[in-house]
Amino acid sequence: MALGNILSVIILNWNGAKLLRKFLPSVIANTQGQEVEVIVADNGSTDNSLEVLCNEFPNVKILTFDENLGFSGGYNRAISEVESEFVILLNSDVETPPGWWQPLLSFMNAHPGVGACQPKILSYYRKDKFEYAGAAGGLLDKYGYPFCRGRLFDQIEYDFCQYDTGPEDIAWASGAALMVRREVYLDAGGLDELFFAHMEEIDLCCRIHNLGYRVCVVPESSVYHLGGATLSQGNPKKTYLNFRNNLLLLHKNLPQEKGKKVLFKRRLMDMLAFFMYVAKFDFANANAILKAHNDFRKMRGNYRVFPDADVLSTLPGADRCIVLDRYLPFLTK
Repeated sequence: MALGNILSVIILNWNGAKLLRKFLPSVIANTQGQEVEVIVADNGSTDNSLEVLCNEFPNVKILTFDENLGFSGGYNRAISEVESEFVILLNSDVETPPGWWQPLLSFMNAHPGVGACQPKILSYYRKDKFEYAGAAGGLLDKYGYPFCRGRLFDQIEYDFCQYDTGPEDIAWASGAALMVRREVYLDAGGLDELFFAHMEEIDLCCRIHNLGYRVCVVPESSVYHLGGATLSQGNPKKTYLNFRNNLLLLHKNLPQEKGKKVLFKRRLMDMLAFFMYVAKFDFANANAILKAHNDFRKMRGNYRVFPDADVLSTLPGADRCIVLDRYLPFLTK
């Protein structure tokens, strides 16, 4: 790490040579300064990613791992190998405009009680529209379903600056562009490697809240996310991971007795999603939900320590039930 760097922007790559060629130039060009470095952590790629990095981006620092450690394991390894005060976890399919990182760093420096933050995340293809994975800041409803300012299920808003009133507290920051204090990341235990992929940044943010820190969105900064570069929406593998990991998130981040009550209601509500898939003859995704619940039962025994206080019920969005808001809105009016 160069002397004086206090921020490491880390891009995790796995077989993403095409994405590196497409998106890394904007990150390099627009992430300049003595305070910041750009790192690509290669997660055991078997394509020509390393060749592309060495030949076309010789000035980028590279970390190489022998195998695919997943999103969680890859970032945990990479962050353990840097020494910066702050890190940004940046997806390999994100385009960055000039100076995008500066409002984030300034905000974090000015607010020591904030453990993590994110920029506004807009669509790469429609830059006047929010992107699914994070939008203008992540929220959790009373049953742990994640949604965003600017996105409810598959309904995504256009960006009319309606969320530009200033930095706001949120429940979770998107892993597409997540800035976090390295010390807080380590104190919280990093990303949960049992999750492998999906929901891990939400779980991390819950643990950051449980440590007493805030999580915020800083709308003065924006990035443009392609989205779906690993698994597209509607992919049964993604459905499985999202449902399984969301149940694990609730189980480990709520006091034990409260968690049992919330999970009982939540698992009943998941069955509504199961029957919706069945009604559409989408049996692959319906079976993915069943598998997620079965594997949750097997995996929950890995977690033995639970928080004393119910912090999740105090987070933004916890006063809503987004299933009712989306499908039965007349009951919430």
